[in-house]
Amino acid sequence: MFAQREARFRSLVNSAALSLCDTIGILLASRARNGPLRERVTGVDLIEPLAKRSAAGEDLRFFFFGGASGVAERAAIALRHRYPSVQIVGTRDGYFAPGQSPTIVASIVASKANVLLVGLGSPKQEYWLEDYLAATRCGVGMGVGGSFDVLAGTIPRAPRLWRRLGLEWLYRLNREPSRWRRQLALPRFAFAAAREALTERGSRLQ
Repeated sequence: MFAQREARFRSLVNSAALSLCDTIGILLASRARNGPLRERVTGVDLIEPLAKRSAAGEDLRFFFFGGASGVAERAAIALRHRYPSVQIVGTRDGYFAPGQSPTIVASIVASKANVLLVGLGSPKQEYWLEDYLAATRCGVGMGVGGSFDVLAGTIPRAPRLWRRLGLEWLYRLNREPSRWRRQLALPRFAFAAAREALTERGSRLQ
């Protein structure tokens, strides 16, 4: 919904090499229109198999950038516990002044990472990647939102049943009531998706 009114963010989303369906609303909208999406893939859902592939010998060298002090480091420790051979070559918290970005870039370059995971929240993480990914010399940059908090155990993830029922958003809202403003986008998205689907259906019937 933010992309509907913010041209820069919309351009980023549309030009991304990979856009994931990480919310139940998008999945349901796709199903209603017989779209191709079959499941949600959150940042955590993608990090885990990538870490497993890195531990198995693929040349995936990660740098974790984002979260509060110590969170990215604890997330790295948790992943190393599950995948001892995973290559996590650097971590850095997400608190920095705008003028510090070149220093952060230099530390990423020095780490020789080739996969940069950025958890600064949206749209800050996407804007940072647009501005600095090329300079980091990483082949891949991905915004992962609050994934480091989940991996580090700072924020518990919804139980599997809640996720299967598409209620992870409600679980997080219950635990973090301050997120209520963000949830206001849900009814607006539902209305927009329904209106677009009805418009397309009407066009096909004409």
